[in-house]
Amino acid sequence: MQLLGNIEAKTDSKGRVFLPVAFRKALQSAEGDSLVLRKDVYQQCLTLYPETSWNSLMDSLRARINRWNPQHQQVYRQFLSDVEIVYPDSSGRILMPKRLLEAAGISQSVRFIGMGDYIEVWASEQTETPFLPQDEFQEALCQLMGGATPAGEQKEEAR
Repeated sequence: MQLLGNIEAKTDSKGRVFLPVAFRKALQSAEGDSLVLRKDVYQQCLTLYPETSWNSLMDSLRARINRWNPQHQQVYRQFLSDVEIVYPDSSGRILMPKRLLEAAGISQSVRFIGMGDYIEVWASEQTETPFLPQDEFQEALCQLMGGATPAGEQKEEAR
């Protein structure tokens, strides 16, 4: 399953939003009909996981948790306390709980960003927040992939 794309949508007065068609089609191929929604740990957005992706994430987390370590228990508890299970209705809408919308600063317009095995949901007003400036993105990608950075190449050429 590949959840890919950058698609805008709007919530209605009840907090329901249509999942973009591209994502609905990808989710239909996944096992299970529920989705797991939570506030992202690091960013001002929500994360939406298909059941299979969520189960893999939970398996990975559980493998690292020592139930006899109080700090591990607190981290595990806090991670799970912000979770909501949501089910798309027959029209492909999901109800996004008000507390999660507020936590992510989402009012009405949202941006769905496919992240491969999960979806990020951002306030559309935060158009730049999820992304690096182009030159920083290029440099970070080069470093991540083990290549010389474009800025590094320019510095060496100047010598």
